[in-house]
Amino acid sequence: MTESQFHRVAERERPSLTLYLDGQAIEARRGDTVLTALLLARHVIRESEFGDGPRAGFCLMGACQDCWVFLDAGGRIRACTTMAEEGLRLVSKVSVP
Repeated sequence: MTESQFHRVAERERPSLTLYLDGQAIEARRGDTVLTALLLARHVIRESEFGDGPRAGFCLMGACQDCWVFLDAGGRIRACTTMAEEGLRLVSKVSVP
């Protein structure tokens, strides 16, 4: 499902920026978390690596691992506590060789 989970209803005048998830451009606003930006663009952010379904954030305060996404350059971040930055490149699933 590609429809968005969130809809922006206020603060539309903040400067916009672009980040990328799986090569797809995602628009965000300065001050958005990565999770906010992703859920404004998609219904879910990734599939669970444990096979128990789609993930879209759970606690929304950095205490769980539900919103982890991976940096294109390696490593992972919690999308709910990481601020969106211009040009940030993310992947929703890391391939294991």
